[in-house]
Amino acid sequence: MKHTVTLIAGEGIGPEIAAAARRVIDASGVEITWEEVSARAEVERRGGGMMRDEAVASVRKNRYALKGPMATPIAEGPPSINVGLRKALDLYANLRPVKNIPFVPSRFENVDLVVVRENTEDLYSGLEHVIVPGVVESLKIITEKASTRIGKFAFDYARQHGRKKVAVVHKANIMKLSDGLFLNSVRKVATAYPEIELREVIVDNLCMQLVMRPEQFEVLVLPNLYGDVVSDLAAGLVGGLGVVPSGNLGDEAALFEAVHGTAPDIAGKGIANPTALLLSGVMMLDHMGEVAAARRIDSAVFRVYRERKWVTPDVGGKATTNEFAAAVIDAMK
Repeated sequence: MKHTVTLIAGEGIGPEIAAAARRVIDASGVEITWEEVSARAEVERRGGGMMRDEAVASVRKNRYALKGPMATPIAEGPPSINVGLRKALDLYANLRPVKNIPFVPSRFENVDLVVVRENTEDLYSGLEHVIVPGVVESLKIITEKASTRIGKFAFDYARQHGRKKVAVVHKANIMKLSDGLFLNSVRKVATAYPEIELREVIVDNLCMQLVMRPEQFEVLVLPNLYGDVVSDLAAGLVGGLGVVPSGNLGDEAALFEAVHGTAPDIAGKGIANPTALLLSGVMMLDHMGEVAAARRIDSAVFRVYRERKWVTPDVGGKATTNEFAAAVIDAMK
C-alpha cells in the first residue's frame, strides 16, 4: 500500500536526523511519498503565532507526519509550535513507550512502560495573564470530556497490547477539583476494563517510585503537565530522550516526533543520533498498518546497538549519523 507522509524536518540537527530516518524507512520496503513542509513561518504574522498553516493542512490531508525537533523560546517569544500543532490537529494523546535498548547506558534493567499523556489542556492551555505587575495567573483547565477520552485511550492501549496494569497519576489530594475530576473520570473508564488493574498514584510519589523500581509500572495515564515531566523522567531511565520515540495521536491524524532538543552545538557536524526519530517512525509504521516494515527496522536498530560498531558518540560510539543509518539498513538485509 502506498502512503503519503508529511515530513517536518525541524531545526538544528533536525534535517540531519530526518534525512537518516527517511533513508532507513524507505529501505524497509514500505512505499511512502514524503511531503516536506516547514512548520515555522519565516516572518511572524501580526497578532498571530509563528506556525505555518501549510503544515497543519498537510498533516490533516495526509493523516500521518514525522517531525524533527523544534526549539521553543524560554520566558519570551511566540508560543510553542510543538504544542500548537497538537492543539490545531486535536492530537489528544501523547504516547511515549520507554524500553531498554541493548548496551545503551542505564542504571535500570527490565524497564518496559508506556506513558500516556493528555495533550490538549491543563496548564498547557496557555491561558495566563498579568493581574498586576509582579502577579501572574495561569489557568489550569481540566474537562471531563478530555479526561475520559485519554483514560479510554490508555485502557484501550493496555488491552490491545496485553498490559495488565494502568496507573492514573494525579495530585487530587491538593487540587481536589481539577485533578479530582481527572481521577474520577479515569476511575469511571476503568469499570469497563475489569481484567486491567487500576492503580492510583500521586505524582510526586510516582517520581520516587520510578527511580526506585520502574519495572513495577506498565501503563501510566497523566494530565498534560505531569505527563510532560514524567515522560522525560522515564526516558532518563533508559538512556535519555535521544533513544526514546514519541507519538501524538488523534481521531483524524497522527504526528510522530523526536522530543529531544535541536542540539545547535552539534548541528551540521554529522554526528547526531537519529534513533529517537527513527523509532518514532517505527511507531508511525505500526499505526498505519505496516507492521512487517516496522519490525524490520526495530530489529535492525537493536542489532546495531548490540554490535556497537556503528553507534553515535552520544551512546559511546564513533559513527556518524549517516554511518548509523547505513548500518541499520545493512542489518535489515
